[in-house]
Amino acid sequence: MVKVFALMAGLTALLAALGGYAGGSGGAVMMFVFAGIMNFSMYWWSDKMVLRMYKAQIITPAENPELYATVDRLRQRAGLPMPVVAISPQPQPNAFATGRNPEHAVVCCTAGLLQALPQDELEGVIAHELAHIKHRHMLVGTIAATMAGAVGMVGRMAMWGAILGGGRSDDRQGGGFGGLIMLIVSPIIAMIIQMAISRQNEFQADATAAQITGRPMPLANALVRLDNFAKKIPMDVNPAAAHLAIVNPLAALQGQSLMRMFSTHPPTADRVAKLQSIANTVAPAQVR
Repeated sequence: MVKVFALMAGLTALLAALGGYAGGSGGAVMMFVFAGIMNFSMYWWSDKMVLRMYKAQIITPAENPELYATVDRLRQRAGLPMPVVAISPQPQPNAFATGRNPEHAVVCCTAGLLQALPQDELEGVIAHELAHIKHRHMLVGTIAATMAGAVGMVGRMAMWGAILGGGRSDDRQGGGFGGLIMLIVSPIIAMIIQMAISRQNEFQADATAAQITGRPMPLANALVRLDNFAKKIPMDVNPAAAHLAIVNPLAALQGQSLMRMFSTHPPTADRVAKLQSIANTVAPAQVR
C-alpha cells in the first residue's frame, strides 16, 4: 500500500504542478481537484480502465468452459478466490492480471494466446498471472497504468494548449514551448514509474507460477514463444498498460535506442534462465 499511496501522491503533485505552470494558482487548484477524482477512480475502477485499454471483454463460464476450468483449477492450487476471466480480441499471444485485490481480480488472456499455446504452457502463463494476484502486484501495476494514462493525457492537453495559444500568460515566457516539453517528458516519467515497479515482480511471479504448477519449464517455453510472437505481431494497446502483460506487447514497435532503455520487462532470456535454475533444483517426483 505504501507504493500505492506514493503513486497517488506523485500524481497529485505532478498534476498540481502542471496546473500551476499552465494557469497559476487557479490552474493548480483545478488540477488538484482533478487529481483527487483520478485517485478515487484509479483505486475503485482502474481494472475496468485497463480492460478498456486492451479492448477486453469479461466472459462467462458458458462462453469458454475450458479456460474457466483451467483458471479455477490453478487458482485453487494457489489458494485464491476465483477471479473474473476476460478475453482480449488481440491476435498477439499475451496475458495480464488486474484488479485492486485478490477478491476483485481479473485474469485476461488474448485471443492469440488461446490459439497459440499448448495446454501446459497456457497453464504456466495463467499461473504467472495468478501469482501476480497472490503477491498483490496488480494493484500497484494497475494504478501505475491509469496514472501513466493520466500523465500522457495531461501532456497532450499541454501540447494542444500550446498549439491553440493556451498556456502561460504573455508576461511569463516559454508557455507554449514548455507545453511541448511536457508532451515529451510525461511519457518518459510514466515509463520510469512502470519500470521501477514491474521488473522484479516478473521474476517473483515466474517463480511462484512454477510452484503453483509444479513445472517450471512449460512457463519458460511459453515465455520464449510469446516473446517471439510479440516481436512479429503488433498489439493495439495504450502504452500506459503495456507493463501489465506477461511479455512486452509493444516489442514489435519498439526501437533499438531510447525505447529499449525504458523496457518494462526483464529480458526473456534472464527469466528463462531463472526458471531453468528452479527446474534443476526440483526433485523428479515434484515435476509433473
